[in-house]
Amino acid sequence: MPAPNDCHWTNDAPPTGNRPLAIVTGAARRVGAAIATALGGAGCDVLVTYRQSEQAARDTCAALASASGVCAGALLLDLDNPATAASKIGRVARSLPRVDVLVHNAAAYESTPFGDITQEQALGMWRTNALSPLLLSQELAPLLCASPLPCGGAIVCMVDMHALGQPRKRFSPYLMSKAALHAMAQALALELAPEVRVNAVAPGVVAFPEVGEEADPDMQQRYLSHVPLARSGSLEEAARAVRFLALEATYTTGEVLRVDGGRFLR
Repeated sequence: MPAPNDCHWTNDAPPTGNRPLAIVTGAARRVGAAIATALGGAGCDVLVTYRQSEQAARDTCAALASASGVCAGALLLDLDNPATAASKIGRVARSLPRVDVLVHNAAAYESTPFGDITQEQALGMWRTNALSPLLLSQELAPLLCASPLPCGGAIVCMVDMHALGQPRKRFSPYLMSKAALHAMAQALALELAPEVRVNAVAPGVVAFPEVGEEADPDMQQRYLSHVPLARSGSLEEAARAVRFLALEATYTTGEVLRVDGGRFLR
């Protein structure tokens, strides 16, 4: 059955089911694009979702298909409306021959100084970072449970090491939403066992923001002074951690893998 028209597959060639299929949310650029590339390099067809960066998503898919010879598709998905997003991803996924991996990478991220937090800011991060992943997981669970991979289906959640016991000032709503995503990963590890493994990756800094206060070189250097490995990570290092948990960690579920250069220790 062909995929719906709102899903654009490179070369108009949707997956045939001969390869595992991974869905990566928020994968047009940066970490998400690196995750899609890593999974494609491991032999997975990849469905990339985006909210605003349509051309970047299509470019990522084209590069992925060219480099790895897999099928790559781009889908507009607005996680600020969780119920609608879940319904849409379910409709698209059920048109595909299989779904084996779901990576919750898309995130709303902004500094919200305490005293200036608004209800809509906090709810926006909750909807995108926690509620949408929960509803998407629920929608796709039957397909993931039916994965023919020997290790079964997999869900990987991109959380944040600062939401695991090393909080930062000015980020309370974001950290609360990411802590909820971590709790979801552990809860779903029980709900979906033994058919589906559910784990999380908790980066520190693998790519500093390109704009805003964290784009300032002095601020970046202050942050890195607390990192034992004395550098930021890379997009590829975060992506390799996701690939490992999705495809290789066959006896691991309910775990979180920190990719933070040891920042959690300080």
